[in-house]
Amino acid sequence: MNIKYYGRFMDVTDSLRDYAEKKINKLDWFFGPDADAQVKFTLERGGKNIAEITITMRGMLFRAEESTGDMYASIDSAVDKLSRQIRRHRTKLDKKFRSPAPLPPVEAPEEEVAEEERRVVKVKRFQVKPMNVEDAIMQMEQLGHSFYLFDNAETGKVCVLYLRKDGDYGLLEPET
Repeated sequence: MNIKYYGRFMDVTDSLRDYAEKKINKLDWFFGPDADAQVKFTLERGGKNIAEITITMRGMLFRAEESTGDMYASIDSAVDKLSRQIRRHRTKLDKKFRSPAPLPPVEAPEEEVAEEERRVVKVKRFQVKPMNVEDAIMQMEQLGHSFYLFDNAETGKVCVLYLRKDGDYGLLEPET
């Protein structure tokens, strides 16, 4: 597995790099040598240590982020999350996309923010890959997101898949 390390507001030491590599290499049984991993270490004010691990393999994306008071504990927790994602992914592939039980939607408390106060605080760029709707559902669940943007291989259009409040999925497809 090819692993790249990044440090934000900190230097990545050799011992930290070796520890992360040892933990991530335990996942080689699933990924193999053709996978790419990015490990981002962030040290925030107040002693908050964040370890973010992203692994890509053949179009699939696995990502885990964990925040604790110790960077080594953050790495351990993030690798555990990745391990659970991999088990869930393998189970879904074995069942060949049987309809999963819908998860109850998590309702976050709404903050009262005036219209003029809202602004774009983060821009994320990513490659839109052609896939069918079933693959997009699996990818969205792997990431733990409530929506997913993808290039529909069946129609050739960029579509948005989203999780509805009733637990089903919705698909936004542009008209031409």
